[in-house]
Amino acid sequence: MHMPPPVHGAAMVGKFIHDSKLVNDNFSCRYVNMMLANSLEDIGQCGLKKLLLFVRQFKEIKNTIKIFHPNLIYVTPNSSGGAFYKDFVLLQFVKMCAKRYGKQSPYEIVVHFHNKGVANNQDKFLDNLLYKVFFKNIKVILLADVLYKDVEKYVQRENVYICPNGIPESVSNVSNVKNISEAKMLFLSNLIISKGVIVLLDALAILKKRDYRFSCVFVGGETAELNASSFLCEVEKRGLMGMVSYEGSKYGDDKRLYFQTSDIFVFPSFNDAFPLVLIEAMQYKLAIVSTDEGGISDMVVDGENGLICERKNPKSLADALAKLLDNVDLRRLYGENGYVKYKNEFTISKFEENITGILHEICEIKKKMK
Repeated sequence: MHMPPPVHGAAMVGKFIHDSKLVNDNFSCRYVNMMLANSLEDIGQCGLKKLLLFVRQFKEIKNTIKIFHPNLIYVTPNSSGGAFYKDFVLLQFVKMCAKRYGKQSPYEIVVHFHNKGVANNQDKFLDNLLYKVFFKNIKVILLADVLYKDVEKYVQRENVYICPNGIPESVSNVSNVKNISEAKMLFLSNLIISKGVIVLLDALAILKKRDYRFSCVFVGGETAELNASSFLCEVEKRGLMGMVSYEGSKYGDDKRLYFQTSDIFVFPSFNDAFPLVLIEAMQYKLAIVSTDEGGISDMVVDGENGLICERKNPKSLADALAKLLDNVDLRRLYGENGYVKYKNEFTISKFEENITGILHEICEIKKKMK
């Protein structure tokens, strides 16, 4: 599995599983960190150092399987692009080790996708061929039922399990009564274009032209796509200086402060599966504006705990934000509803129960097949 650093959704879920008392009490586990990048800027980059680390990971996997003889192997792969090709090689190596070293040969393999992109690449000859091999004889865990359409060409529904993400509760007695006269918006994610950074800036420029009063804070790590300097250039081009600020990466109490002092959480992503940051926003009773992307509609229900706008559409985003800027009571209602939804569906304990139950079920199926 992937574990931080760097910090992103899949890595954080990997850490939650690694540190879970419930998981480790139910299973005797051995963990291998699949992370090759040591920073956000390093993601997607190649080099000799990464190649050597990749080779060491293979040795660690082989030795772990050879000595430990697992009943089940859990893998968190990428679904597309160069990272998928790397994980394809890794998974085939795992399958090979199953035949050579596994006492339970072939032992059960389950892949847990924290991203999507299979359907977008399945018409490519090479990718289609690799996906057919990749998905053969494995189980799949997805974050939401709506994401099944991404892999349905290669996986039967009975081999798919649904396990929404969850996060630890880090606050209590949260108030969502904050800024009345001038609402404060928060975008919290790494500076990646597909997270909707530029779309949001365009929407804010529209709101400024409509004479709305607001402030918007961007919190997250710099990336190869956008760093602090290039982001500020985009802000200046739209005349948003003084209304928009970039605060860099924040963690722990520093990050919590931004949630606690904001009124609206905005996340206009057009490439996500099930972003943890939306669950964090619910935990802090923030009204949310997002898109119908991946499994987001399972998290943000339009008109209940937030508003859904069109993907890559600054005007649609501006219109949704305007509704919340105009109505303090609506912001409060959506925030309260989101908090209830978090408590009912997306706590870390709920996630741990779900993932533990799924892994037990897969193991029981394997026993019955013997």
